Amino acid sequence: MKLSFKPQHLKRYREIAQLLAKFGLSEAVHASGLESILGEGNILTRKAHPEPRELAEDLERMGPTFVKLGQTLSTRADIVPLRYLDALADLQDKVGPFAYEEVERTIFEEFGQRVSQAYLTFEPKPLAAASLGQVHKATLADGRVVAVKIQRPNIKARLAEDLEVLAEVAGVLEALTEIARRYEVRRIVEDLRRSLMRELDYEEEAQNLRLLAANLRDYPRIVVPAPIDDLCTSRVLTMEFIEGRKITAASREELEAAGGAALAEELLQAYIQQICLDGFFHADPHPGNVLLTPQGKVALLDLGMVGRLAPPMRELLLRLLLAVGEGRGEEAADLAERIGQPKDSFNEGKLRRAVCDLVSVQHAGGSVQEADIGTVVLRVAQEAGDAGLRVPRELTILGKTLMNLDQIGRALAPQFDPYASIRSGATRLLLAQLKRSVSGANSFARALEVNEFIQTLPSRVNKILDRVSNNRFELKVRSIDEQRLMEGMQKVANRVTQGLVIAALIIGAAMLMNIRTEFTIFGYPGLAVLLFLMAAGGGVALTWEIWRQDRKR
Repeated sequence: MKLSFKPQHLKRYREIAQLLAKFGLSEAVHASGLESILGEGNILTRKAHPEPRELAEDLERMGPTFVKLGQTLSTRADIVPLRYLDALADLQDKVGPFAYEEVERTIFEEFGQRVSQAYLTFEPKPLAAASLGQVHKATLADGRVVAVKIQRPNIKARLAEDLEVLAEVAGVLEALTEIARRYEVRRIVEDLRRSLMRELDYEEEAQNLRLLAANLRDYPRIVVPAPIDDLCTSRVLTMEFIEGRKITAASREELEAAGGAALAEELLQAYIQQICLDGFFHADPHPGNVLLTPQGKVALLDLGMVGRLAPPMRELLLRLLLAVGEGRGEEAADLAERIGQPKDSFNEGKLRRAVCDLVSVQHAGGSVQEADIGTVVLRVAQEAGDAGLRVPRELTILGKTLMNLDQIGRALAPQFDPYASIRSGATRLLLAQLKRSVSGANSFARALEVNEFIQTLPSRVNKILDRVSNNRFELKVRSIDEQRLMEGMQKVANRVTQGLVIAALIIGAAMLMNIRTEFTIFGYPGLAVLLFLMAAGGGVALTWEIWRQDRKR
């Protein structure tokens, strides 16, 4: 199986081949046939180990699809070394803004009106530009200041072409190389495709903003920009403009005036609720997306990347955080195993030793205040992957999210202890979970199940009693047939005994060969020859019995 080498994709094939070869994956390049397009200056024989920043820079040069690929890989702590995760997570789009004429064209196509009709004022120069879009500041007719996010023209077509190349390369590599199968590269490309499609749908991001704001309504110092419903489409997102600056760039005086310690506590509690109670969380809280407002509040921006967790996963993650925070290594290993999916190569002992060692090191000296909780979660994910577990990407996303929160929390309050915060909020979260489980909707659903059970119970009982009275009741139990098992064991024991007897006859005959006797056969001691003949006969009989029994099966 080889690549098709479509002419329009040759440049991408060459860039991918160079990247793989540079990072020591020459076997994959050779197996896929990519080496044929590298030219004379290929580097297949050079098994290098460049620095993480080099990988990030190479991906940035290759454009938006590969920037997003790097960000997707940064959610796979089970296959990517930790020292590469930070560099990949910090990947930035090195692209300039697109022309204002394109902005005007997009707004007209989406709203059917000119910029001057949709907005009272609109700044032509963007506040920020990225590979998928850029943001402008504007004012509505009612005087509200808004931020307008415009999708880059033709970006979907460009991404679709790159995704086609990546999917083809991944399919070939997985079919031909063991390393690609082990790392499930096709699954990585599929995760990338889904992530990009979600990020390109600004209506989904608007819905994310609404949902997060509703979930965090009990946190008065956490603000989320509200979308302007009438001015949101899949390619244009208009939302409330929030003034602020990066928390990591704020002065110590500003942070103290805002009550940094209390703000850090509220922020982490809000995220723990998102992750362990709501199952929906802002998955990209890097310093550029978390601002300190002039009113001393924290603003959460850019909900293009969010995490979603099923109820069982939420409980497991909360228990994992508590186990790590309290130094219960064995329990943390149990939870990591339950969170992941074992592969054929899974080594439970290796996982337990690694996780227990990790947790004990974090608790050396009796305190984990200096340890980053996000880093610990990422290390657990990596150890689980090394031990042969298929780790869900949600665990790595959680680790990255908490790692960013560690940085922001300590910027707000240098002595902030995230573990203490999690422990203090655990009881509240458990009570909230219990309250939700007995909510009106859940109680109604359970009542319907009970009603169905009560209605069907009499007919089911009658059917059982009818069968019993008519001697037609059957209880089918699949278990081991003890008689056949004992017969099989008896046959094995008989054959082993017969083999031992034959061995004893051969050994005895060999010993008698050195004893001179008057009774001889063919010039050899007669008794020894008889023993040899008996052993030979027994061996033939045993072989025949084995062959005959095998034929019956």
